Amino acid sequence: MQFTDFSKLDLSQLPSPCFVVDEVAVERNLRILNDVQTRSGAKVLHALKAFSMWSLAPLTTKYLSGTCSSGLHEAQLGKEYYGGEVHVFSAAFTESDFKELLTFADHIVFNTPSQLMRFASLCEQAKLSRPQLHFGLRINPEHSEGDVEIYDPCAAGSRLGTTYDQLVKALEQPECQHAFKLISGFHFHTLCEQDFLPLQRTLKAVEQKFGAWLINLDWLNFGGGHHITAPGYQIDELVECIQTIRQKYNVDVYLEPGEAVAIGTGVLIAEVLDIGFNQLPQAILDTSATCHMPDTLEMPYRPDITNSGEANEKAHTYRLGGLTCLAGDVINDYSFDEPLQVGQRLVFEDMGHYTMVKTSTFNGTRLPAIAIWNSQTNAVNIVREFGYDDFKMRLS
Repeated sequence: MQFTDFSKLDLSQLPSPCFVVDEVAVERNLRILNDVQTRSGAKVLHALKAFSMWSLAPLTTKYLSGTCSSGLHEAQLGKEYYGGEVHVFSAAFTESDFKELLTFADHIVFNTPSQLMRFASLCEQAKLSRPQLHFGLRINPEHSEGDVEIYDPCAAGSRLGTTYDQLVKALEQPECQHAFKLISGFHFHTLCEQDFLPLQRTLKAVEQKFGAWLINLDWLNFGGGHHITAPGYQIDELVECIQTIRQKYNVDVYLEPGEAVAIGTGVLIAEVLDIGFNQLPQAILDTSATCHMPDTLEMPYRPDITNSGEANEKAHTYRLGGLTCLAGDVINDYSFDEPLQVGQRLVFEDMGHYTMVKTSTFNGTRLPAIAIWNSQTNAVNIVREFGYDDFKMRLS
């Protein structure tokens, strides 16, 4: 899925490796998301866990209602650069992080009733000075829509969210009943790169299990994983669904897309460093699966490369690997019309989301530079390059 034609980009003017994001494509996605919130009455937040390129925060702020984060540091980034509402959820909060979040976050969502009870007194104190502060509980409707278990928050034994049985049992305790009065909304997040129909089925499960509480709440957060800006997404159906939920329960509705902000907007440029042979040609790149695109190993998945094919589809097949010492630092097998050459640049497509947010410096591997490109004017801005100090300062 690649919306922008990056063939117009002059790769020679860029360092390698380098993430390049088309600001025109980002704005295209933001306009679609803003249309959803305008027509539906929902508030759309940018999930920083997927795409935290704060150089583009002013553009994001023009269209969306705020940010959601998975911990203190992301929340601070949202507050400092993006403005709007600051929402935060974590599987568990430390006391020190929680106290700091109470000073600036707008919505804080607990994963379990036990975390709610632990911090209830701090919440009550904070609301005395910040009455606009909202607290929520993440629920687990135990309805799986994901195909890959590692990305399925409703997989058996998931640590994410409170199930119906857990909530009922917790509310048998007077302490929890008192703390639960602080809760003004529920949050669920069950999807991953999916269209409207999985959301529709998930909402049915949510209503069946948690509907009795929804009628007394102020807001409901649909979480993320919505592929709203992907071609063919059923936007009109989503808008109608949001309107129905808002009217039925008299609640505000939030959406937290992350990938939908950056889908189809960015690439990772890499360079061929060497070509060897062991059963098949091996091309070593200046990028790394384990350092720069770990989802290729964790999920796993095979990123597309411009002008390449599946193994043996084209005349020349290579196994593309990274430059680290990890034996499994292999991206995948690809074929090309012409033999690869040392110094040749390759373009990994649709690498804006869940890539630069996951990079590491294992082996002292250099982090990819970050650049913004305007596909209309062809202007390039190299926002950041990384060096030895970025590696050193993470270690001591």
